[in-house]
Amino acid sequence: MKVFITARLPEEVLARIAREHSVDAYTEDTPVSRETLLAGVEGKDGLLCTLTDRVDIEVLDRAPDLKIIANNGEGFNNIDIEAATRKAIPVTNTPGVSSDSVADLRFALILATARRVVEGDRMTRNGKFKFWAPFHFLGHDLNSKTLGIVGFGSIGKAVARRAAGFDMKVIYFSSPRREKHEEDRLGVGFAPLDQLLKAFA
Repeated sequence: MKVFITARLPEEVLARIAREHSVDAYTEDTPVSRETLLAGVEGKDGLLCTLTDRVDIEVLDRAPDLKIIANNGEGFNNIDIEAATRKAIPVTNTPGVSSDSVADLRFALILATARRVVEGDRMTRNGKFKFWAPFHFLGHDLNSKTLGIVGFGSIGKAVARRAAGFDMKVIYFSSPRREKHEEDRLGVGFAPLDQLLKAFA
């Protein structure tokens, strides 16, 4: 199978694919250009793309022999699923692959905001931090605060698990509502969206 890969992959992953397929890989850390994507997919049987690649009917028409589109990401909103379906091309993705990483970053932003980390870092780097004082960049405790999560998929659940370590109360909105046993396991409560938003007004 001839495969076009639109983003730099770890060497061991690329080598594994190359053992079984003929690979044409884009190796830069910048997103592949539209022109490179269109040229790269020509004559290929497989496309391994990422969320920054818009895979639409123009791309599909360039690759009449395409047999599979593998999206390196949790979603597939960058791919025209209807067009791929019409052409009988299966589309795969990698659900859960980055949930913990994204949850880490979300919680890092929560901590940075509450504890004014960016402001303090900027002051220190600019040589303006001169003294400690009780209320200087005091920030806020997360302990016992309420965290609202809109959307409770794999990332929302991972954020809730991190919040538990700070003894935070977690309320969430998601449609549909999760099963009671799952709410109990994660120690979260459900609230309709309007009520959740009012809790932080």
